[in-house]
Amino acid sequence: MKTKRKKRQDDNIRQKLDPNLPKDLPILRSSQDNIVRLKEELGKSSDVVIREFKGSNYQGALVFIDGLVDNKVIMDFLLEPLIDTKPLPERVDIFQYLKEHAVAAGSISTIENWNQIYDNLFSGNTVIFIDGYNKAISAETKGWEKRSISNPTTQLSIRGPQDAFTETLRTNTALIRRRIKSPNLWIETMKIGKVSQTDTAILYIKGIANEKIVEEVRKRLNRINIDELLESGYIEQLIEDQSWTTFPTTYHTERPDVVVSQLVEGRVAIVVDGSPFVITAPAIFIQFFQAPDDYYSRFDISTGIRLLRIIAFLIALIGPSTYIAATTFHQEMIPTTLVIAIAAQRENVPFPAFVEALIMEVTFEILREAGLRLPRTVGQAVSIVGALVIGQAAVQAGIVSPIMVIVVSITAIANFSTPVFAMAIAARLLRFVLMGLATILGFYGMMLGLMFMSIHLCSIRSFGVPYMMPLAPFNIRNQQDVFVRFPIWQFTNRPPFISKGNIARIGQNQKPGPPDPHDDRSKGEKS
Repeated sequence: MKTKRKKRQDDNIRQKLDPNLPKDLPILRSSQDNIVRLKEELGKSSDVVIREFKGSNYQGALVFIDGLVDNKVIMDFLLEPLIDTKPLPERVDIFQYLKEHAVAAGSISTIENWNQIYDNLFSGNTVIFIDGYNKAISAETKGWEKRSISNPTTQLSIRGPQDAFTETLRTNTALIRRRIKSPNLWIETMKIGKVSQTDTAILYIKGIANEKIVEEVRKRLNRINIDELLESGYIEQLIEDQSWTTFPTTYHTERPDVVVSQLVEGRVAIVVDGSPFVITAPAIFIQFFQAPDDYYSRFDISTGIRLLRIIAFLIALIGPSTYIAATTFHQEMIPTTLVIAIAAQRENVPFPAFVEALIMEVTFEILREAGLRLPRTVGQAVSIVGALVIGQAAVQAGIVSPIMVIVVSITAIANFSTPVFAMAIAARLLRFVLMGLATILGFYGMMLGLMFMSIHLCSIRSFGVPYMMPLAPFNIRNQQDVFVRFPIWQFTNRPPFISKGNIARIGQNQKPGPPDPHDDRSKGEKS
């Protein structure tokens, strides 16, 4: 007896010295010994609730974490049946009988080692120890506080669903499951983070998703070895193909309808507990200019707006550098009247065009960042008023010219039109590089920078899929949803470079039209 107790004490000391060691110790037969071990290893934490109970011919203890459980479920469906004083039948396995008849929770399981106890406790389950048994019962009693489903805040749409993901894993998977009522939607759950033990789920549609991509996602997630996983952004940085790039190689969104549409195309979704943003992969360049509204409106309207977004992205990318190159090296390309007007405005400006643009761009970026960090009621007012006041004061002081304020303002507004923030911020960073090249070599420098950017984009892959598909390599049969959004009835197939399974998407003869004049139903009944 002393030897076992000494071994148990050594195990406890060993776990405290190295908390990353697996706690695969066996469960003790005495509930009192199990309670002592729990208190020692959890440091007598105040949120650990231990409730001992006694029945007709058995006794034990019920353990849960306060704040992670529904107390009413524990009282009504666990504790009350367990303290029932009715005598149990003779020659019955008490543990099995209590598991089948006394514990009335929705989901129950048997725990056989100490590591499973912590997994269940910290997941919101209640653990029940029964004296005389070296195993325990786990009952599902999750009931922590969570944010209710609200409207999207980063990807707004005029038409379409108005619900967004929350920080709870099961709520997010339910929002997806509610839209895909198919048994082929498979969800695999794993824990990532040696300390945080964050629940992470992989979602894909069996038979549509490429099995090689699914296996690659699974392999990259299993390879992650970090202490904590606080947000899905951690995973994005650990599983991407290319780290040294400003362009995002995975897609993240807070909209369930966007995730569902991408799952149906054959992509894989990654949901992280504690994050309202879901990752989808693989991602391609043109995907970041596709907004949810594009598919809820007519194809001609959607095509015009998408082309406008792409033009706005180019303006946000090369707007200031074009002005610098034209005014510094290529004045002959500007109409004479406009050149005279620009020269008159810049007559009292002491800085060259590059320094002038750099001052305004950096000032605007500071205002934009300050507007994000300030309280919501104050942030918008500060950013708008600050831009107006500082811009007007800078012009009057002769630091910048009025035309530069116009160029920077148009560039900033164009940057806001990109639907995905990750792509918009990539343009913001590359804008400064192109400004520097335009200052040195003019339009030749700009073209050189854009050429290297194009080569870089063509070299990137996302989980093995070329980033510029279907533009590079070019595929004429997959151009229905690139620059021009074809009518929905022409989306007959899924992108074959993503889905290697069932690529048929829409049946034949889906083109709408007037009723057939030879159809008796279109003639109506004659009175």
